[in-house]
Amino acid sequence: MINLDELDDDQRIAATAPRGPVCILAGAGTGKTRTITYRIAHLIDQGMVSQNRVLAVTFTNRAASEMRHRLQLMGIGGVQARTFHAAAMRQLRYFWPQVAGDLKWKLHQNKFPLVGAAARSVGLDTNKDTVRDLLSEIEWAKASLVSAEQYAEAVDKARRTPPADAAKVAEVYRRYEQSKITDAGLLLDFDDLLLHTAGALENSPAVAEEFREQYRSFVVDEYQDVTPLQQRVLNAWLGDRDDLTVVGDANQTIYSFTGATPDYLLNFSRTYPHATVARLQRDYRSTPQITTLANHIIGEAKGRVAGTRLELIGMRPKGPEPTFSCYDDEVTEAREVARKIAKLIDDGVAPAEIAVLYRINAQSAVFEQELADAGIVYQVRGGEGFFQRPEITQAISQLVRTAQRDDLPEQAVGPQLHRLVRAALAPLGLTPTEPEGAQARERWQSLNALVELIEELGNATPDLDLIGALHELKNRADAKNPPNMQGVTLASLHAAKGLEWDAVFLVGLVENTLPISYAIKAGDAQIEEERRLFYVGITRAREHLHCSWALARQEGGRKSRKRTRFLDGAVADTPDVPARKVRPKRCSVCGATLSTPQAKVLGRCESCPSDVDDSLWSALRQWRASVAKEWKVPAFVVFSDATLLAVAEAQPTNEEELLDISGVGPVKIERYGASLLEVLRAEA
Repeated sequence: MINLDELDDDQRIAATAPRGPVCILAGAGTGKTRTITYRIAHLIDQGMVSQNRVLAVTFTNRAASEMRHRLQLMGIGGVQARTFHAAAMRQLRYFWPQVAGDLKWKLHQNKFPLVGAAARSVGLDTNKDTVRDLLSEIEWAKASLVSAEQYAEAVDKARRTPPADAAKVAEVYRRYEQSKITDAGLLLDFDDLLLHTAGALENSPAVAEEFREQYRSFVVDEYQDVTPLQQRVLNAWLGDRDDLTVVGDANQTIYSFTGATPDYLLNFSRTYPHATVARLQRDYRSTPQITTLANHIIGEAKGRVAGTRLELIGMRPKGPEPTFSCYDDEVTEAREVARKIAKLIDDGVAPAEIAVLYRINAQSAVFEQELADAGIVYQVRGGEGFFQRPEITQAISQLVRTAQRDDLPEQAVGPQLHRLVRAALAPLGLTPTEPEGAQARERWQSLNALVELIEELGNATPDLDLIGALHELKNRADAKNPPNMQGVTLASLHAAKGLEWDAVFLVGLVENTLPISYAIKAGDAQIEEERRLFYVGITRAREHLHCSWALARQEGGRKSRKRTRFLDGAVADTPDVPARKVRPKRCSVCGATLSTPQAKVLGRCESCPSDVDDSLWSALRQWRASVAKEWKVPAFVVFSDATLLAVAEAQPTNEEELLDISGVGPVKIERYGASLLEVLRAEA
């Protein structure tokens, strides 16, 4: 027997929900992996399914390995816990002879040459960054179930900016797919594994019957990150069955550029009207001070995803308040961050429990330098250190060749040096303006950061020439070679997903960086994804959280930058006043700070008097009981007592006013809104 007493009340509801469709909305740090492993164990313990009939899928090998490990510790070693692609490859290898006979196939992991050849054949540039961007477009299209013929229309509809003319990208896509058909058989990429697995189950009744006899119960982690292609595979696995548990948080959707969409999570209750929905909001990772800020940031979100937001409750002991700091320039910001990190280390915080998180990789350079100058060991996660990046080593080699030319001006210093460097790096991708395409853009950002570093060195030493600049760069590169040991982590916000530290520094929090400039151009949907990215960064911190931004790039530069809009309402209006300004919700009756989720929903202390009419309250409870019976769900799934009481107190007259009440989202409006408003009108 498993010990369910080790779970909190919300986790226990999720773990012991009846067999069938279950949706677990799990906030950051709320113990979702623990909950789903206990759910699997409970299903097995109660005889609802045998362990070798369960397939659990997640998005990373690390997460799958952790799930397998936890299940093995519970004595359940037969459950299959894999990534989508690993599960599909295993199944395809088994079923392939039944669906394709003697036709041979092999996994093709290096798509670059084939995409490059296809690009060359249609007259596109075939430098590495362009080919990588084309490859990313093909992967997005396949993950989104978009064919080459549909590509141009699909990118326009998605407001996606292709790296080249959409018709040419579509032709590259078509020719790439064609090139995988060879005399020796088929070359299948990772997306093809999913496509062919789904096709085998959809088109071969014998294959589907054998698979569905083997696997009866399914668990999907990080369901907000599912792509249309992965959902198609999941549908094929399930058939007409509904023994499915999904876990996710739509407000942590940060990978839409790969084709991921939270729609399947948001629509789960529509797809399965009898589903059990559980919410995990007790955050065991972070202090109440950090969850208060996180709740404020995500509380300002707009759009459909915002309707599912969770109110995190920090379960750790009280900690220090998050700090907000404005600096004149990036160098000062990095220097002060390094100083604060040194202080934390002196106070006993392990370097491995400290992280500096930024929006784009090019931002790491100045922080690497200041940490190295302070003697603080660091490691760059999800990428090489700045001077080890391929585009930077290539750029420095180009500058060395430039310095060896005989036709250089004798005194190329100051602005002349800066122009010389920019001209030398132009063939490598340093265009006057930031290009389209993720790979080309990241390369441009790194090259631009290198040029700005040289300009900064030149400003500090007016007579610095190119040879002197290269010497300074070498000294910095040597100084920034950290020993192979654990140290402070530097990472992008995307690379930090799924990780946590005792202390987190969120840096570079300025407009056009967070939200990033191309998200601002793309519109509200992409800006909201940038907000979610910021929210993910905040929720990585356990105890210490420091937010900072700089008004200028270089020392002495024009202070024209603006603090990120996401801190509006959380920080003093004067951007250079470091202050904690997240205002706690207060009781509308007595003015006391509201501390419980129920009180925050009501807008008053639970002990303070309510002026709700008894007959209205009775009518609303009767309505909820009737709706719960109709939908075959517990009453609290319709609306919690706190939300229902808030409705009774507010007495909304339309759907827009209903949406203003905490706990009422678009899905519940669609499902219950009309009948609820009828009850309110009748009682009024």
